[in-house]
Amino acid sequence: MDKLRFGIIGIGNMGSSHAKNLSAGKVPNACLAAVCDIKESRRQWAKENLPESVEIFENTDKFFANAKIDAVLVAVPHYLHPVLGMESLKNGFHVLVEKPAGVYTKAVREMNAAADASNKVYGVMFNQRTNPVYQKVKELMESGELGEMKRVVWEITNWYRSQSYYDSGDWRATWGGEGGGVLLNQDPHQLDLWQWMCGMPTSIRAFMDYGKCRNIEVENDVTAIAKYANGANGIFITSTHEAPGTNRLEISADRGKLVVENDVITFWRNRVGEQEFNTTYTKGFGSPECWKAEIPVKGPNPQHLGILENFASACLKGTPLLAPGQEGIKGVSISNAMHLSAWTDSWVDPSNIDEELFYKLLQEKIQSSKFKKETKEANLDTSGTY
Repeated sequence: MDKLRFGIIGIGNMGSSHAKNLSAGKVPNACLAAVCDIKESRRQWAKENLPESVEIFENTDKFFANAKIDAVLVAVPHYLHPVLGMESLKNGFHVLVEKPAGVYTKAVREMNAAADASNKVYGVMFNQRTNPVYQKVKELMESGELGEMKRVVWEITNWYRSQSYYDSGDWRATWGGEGGGVLLNQDPHQLDLWQWMCGMPTSIRAFMDYGKCRNIEVENDVTAIAKYANGANGIFITSTHEAPGTNRLEISADRGKLVVENDVITFWRNRVGEQEFNTTYTKGFGSPECWKAEIPVKGPNPQHLGILENFASACLKGTPLLAPGQEGIKGVSISNAMHLSAWTDSWVDPSNIDEELFYKLLQEKIQSSKFKKETKEANLDTSGTY
């Protein structure tokens, strides 16, 4: 078999994009064989826009039983990612889940366990890991070029969303429909990249505004403080109501600092590491000699196509995954820790969350959500049929 046959569950915004890319032959080692969506309008779109060879199913029962596929791409509402990921594994298929891996860690942990027991390839659509800018930052961090990290600050306020955007769907920015706001919808990539490049923090304290300058239920303004095992500190700032916004990453370390902005990496490199300078310098005022350099970034930035090709190669040839599914829980853990910190006014360890407490408090949010109960039941059915 030279091409992996994908079946996509959910052909809304992202699912339809993946469907068009696969059916157009943009992923050389994969093809689209089937799609599934409960909405007749989306199935009609598939009939009109996808090749006749692509099978179209109205629910997952028929899809799992009859689709001639090797792998499932899950592109449905957030709450259903773990549900349909596990159903796909149970039915013997490789699984690629759209971001985020889920809304809460308890469900994602169950999906990870199912994947571990399945002997199937399991990935998550963290397409920003294909960006050569962030790959270079990760390389510099892991190579020791920067020395020990002291501080990381990431300000991401360029996720501007108007009220009309939120009003475009009754599920948007609701606890019942999405399960969260900017952390779950816009920032999963940055939360993943943050831990991918810098490692998991050991403790988080977050401050959130819910519906700031917008008529929505969920968080759209977050400032979080993080602490690391080596004593380093971190700050993560994000919002969807500021214009113009900023996307600026700064990592300070023993041998200097990196700044990433507008896809450019600038390295202020200390000629002598700060710790060494501090122990040897005897003249009072002074600081290490510092050189400014722009770090060259080479290579393609294939984004979604890159993840699809890498996932297909993993299924066909055993190629290591760029975004293993088991790592999807890390960003969700950070997001859950931020929420739990804000809800309980306390510090939270993202690697040791009180999952039962988080789930209980989330359910309370869902119960009071303006997202209509009948709509929620139709879209978040956990019976296995989507």
